[in-house]
Amino acid sequence: MEQLYICKSLDELDSIAGDILSRCPGPKLFALYGEMGSGKTSLVKSFCRTLDATDIVTSPTFALVNEYRTENSGTVYHFDVYRIKKQEEVMDIGYETYFYSGNYVFVEWPEKISELLPDKYVYVKIREMEDGRRKILVKC
Repeated sequence: MEQLYICKSLDELDSIAGDILSRCPGPKLFALYGEMGSGKTSLVKSFCRTLDATDIVTSPTFALVNEYRTENSGTVYHFDVYRIKKQEEVMDIGYETYFYSGNYVFVEWPEKISELLPDKYVYVKIREMEDGRRKILVKC
């Protein structure tokens, strides 16, 4: 399934996130591609709100991975691998434990660890348009 969303404002992200989660019930790993400032972390925040996360969602740029508790969806894992120099950094923290946990996993900058991604995942590409709107392409 492939779906294209045009997001005009941050107010629309929660409904888009909810629609994506309902359309993509299979793999729970989401690989979010996009330039710096395109809205990847904002979309992860919306996914977490939709999943009823009880923790504050922040970018794990320096921590590499954040864990968020939810009311009904178990633990959500949020990776930001922008700052890694080598894939071994992700391997050293035991990425498999997270990626294959059966819980939701959101990965920002997945192109840096493409060989470590499972065979099946949800592809999310965010692109900022000249007028400030975002194109969000989802393949699941």
